[in-house]
Amino acid sequence: MRRPLRTHGYRAAAVALACALTAASQQGARADPQTLTEVQNKLESLYHQAEVATDKYNAADGKVKAQKRRVGSLTSRVRTTEAKLTRLNSLAGATARAQYRGGGVPAELQFALASDPGRALDNAGLALQAQQNTQNLLTELKTTKSALRTRTDEAAAELKRLRASRRAMATQRRTIERHIAEAKALESSLAAKERARLADLEKKEAEQAQARWESTGVLKKVGTDATAAGRKAIAFAAKQIGKPYVWGAEGPDSYDCSGLTSQAWLAAGVTIPRTSEMQWAQLKHVPIEDMRPGDLIIYFSDASHVAIYAGGGNIISAPRPGRYVYESPAASMEILGVVRPDA
Repeated sequence: MRRPLRTHGYRAAAVALACALTAASQQGARADPQTLTEVQNKLESLYHQAEVATDKYNAADGKVKAQKRRVGSLTSRVRTTEAKLTRLNSLAGATARAQYRGGGVPAELQFALASDPGRALDNAGLALQAQQNTQNLLTELKTTKSALRTRTDEAAAELKRLRASRRAMATQRRTIERHIAEAKALESSLAAKERARLADLEKKEAEQAQARWESTGVLKKVGTDATAAGRKAIAFAAKQIGKPYVWGAEGPDSYDCSGLTSQAWLAAGVTIPRTSEMQWAQLKHVPIEDMRPGDLIIYFSDASHVAIYAGGGNIISAPRPGRYVYESPAASMEILGVVRPDA
C-alpha cells in the first residue's frame, strides 16, 4: 500500500538506509521492521514521484503531437497563400503592362474622339470593367499579403510553443529517470532476504487495506455487470497481463498506467484522455458504491495513478517500473475516486 508522501531529502535518506541495511546484512543480522518500513516508504515515494513526472511527460507528449499537427497545417496554409500571392502578382503585372500599352486614355475621352460612337461605348464599357477588375485584383492582393503575414506569424508562434513543450518533455524525462534510478539503487542495496521481506510487507499491507475497504460493505453495493464496451475494455486489459510497465508506453508490448487504461477503452471504441490526471478531470465521476466493471479507479490526491476495475473487488493495472501488468486488490492504494469512460 502506498503511503502519504514526503518529498525532501530522499537521496540522502536512501543512501543512509542502504548503508545501514548493507552493514546489518554483512553482520548476519536482519533489518528491523521499522527500518524496512522506512525503506518501503522511500521506495514508494520515489516511484510515486516518477509516476507524477510520467503523467506530466505524457501530457507534454500529447501537446507536442497536437502542436506538430497544427504547425503542419499552418505551414500548408502558408504555402497555399504564397502560391496564391505569386499568381496574383503575375496577374497584377500583366494588367499593368496592358494598361501601359493602351496608353491609359480615360474612357470618356476615348468616346469623344471616336469616329464610331457605338463602338466607343462598347470599348468604354470594357475599359470600365477592366478598371474594376484591376481594383478587385489589387484588393485581393492586399488581403492575401495580410493573410500571409498572419499565417506566417501563427506558424512561427506555434513552432515556438512546440519547442517549449519539447523542452518540458526533456525535463520530465530527466526527472523520471532520476527517481527510478534512485529507487533501483536503493532496492539493489538490499540483501535478497530483505527484498523478500519487503515484498511480503507490501503484500500484507495491500491485503489489510483491501480487508478494511471490503469491511465497509462497499462490494455489496457496487455493480457487477459491465456494459458491452466495458467488457471489451476489461478483456483488452486482461490480455496485457504479464507485459512490463514502461513509463510513457501505450502498447502494444509495454504500458504505463494510463497508457493501459486509454488503450483498453480505445479497443472498446471509446477515446479517452491519455493521462490519469486528465481522465480524472474530464471523464464523468461516479460514486464508488455505484462503480461497475470497466470503470476507472483514480488513485492518490494528485490523480497520478489509474487502473481499470475488473469486478470482484479487483483491478487490472500497470503498477510501476520493474513490475508487470497484473490483477490486484482495488483498495491496495489510496483511492481518490471513480470515473466512467462510457457514461
